[in-house]
Amino acid sequence: MVLKRFAQILGVVLILVGLVGLVLGDRVWLGILNVDIVEDIVHLATGGLLAYVGFSRMDLSTARSVVLALGIVYLVVGILGFVVPMMFGLIPHGYTIFDDLLHLVLGGLSLAVALSAPRGTTQTGRSANA
Repeated sequence: MVLKRFAQILGVVLILVGLVGLVLGDRVWLGILNVDIVEDIVHLATGGLLAYVGFSRMDLSTARSVVLALGIVYLVVGILGFVVPMMFGLIPHGYTIFDDLLHLVLGGLSLAVALSAPRGTTQTGRSANA
């Protein structure tokens, strides 16, 4: 159940971050957090996917796979942000160190939650073989 709760919370937070970013426009907010349209759209999409996983009746095995995949994506983005801050021209203002660290934390936390979730369970947490 921790996996579903994690997906619910992170999904809602990412949706809110995406909406706030769309309102603020393209710039670096408070001097530490990048707010670009592409990133806002990605936050809305990944947040929507995580919210769907968390709030739907999706089985835990599929939910685990989605959280694991998004964790890997966020880790890769965090690592790439140090090497290619403008993400090959997709992020006009470039990622800040805070953006990179935030992506790394989100990715690492998602991987930890997904990998610690039990395998082969139904939504209620009971073994599928029982």
